[in-house]
Amino acid sequence: MVKTVKTKTKTTTYDTNTASVVKKVTSGAWGDPAGYEMTMYVTEAGDYFLYTFGGEASAYKKEAITAYTKAKAEAWLKEN
Repeated sequence: MVKTVKTKTKTTTYDTNTASVVKKVTSGAWGDPAGYEMTMYVTEAGDYFLYTFGGEASAYKKEAITAYTKAKAEAWLKEN
């Protein structure tokens, strides 16, 4: 089962269930306290966002969605 994560700003709703995955990066094994995942998504409207979540010892302890510009998303994709 895939977990759906959704967040809303004043003008945009970012939903992992309706957006397309562009790239997913994982570090560590399932249950690893330092492990994490970062997934770049793009909506049908062309809006990019990054979903992050990880273990207690990772940089992504709390689940988050962060909006990205196209240029920032392209830079992230090159780096990861």
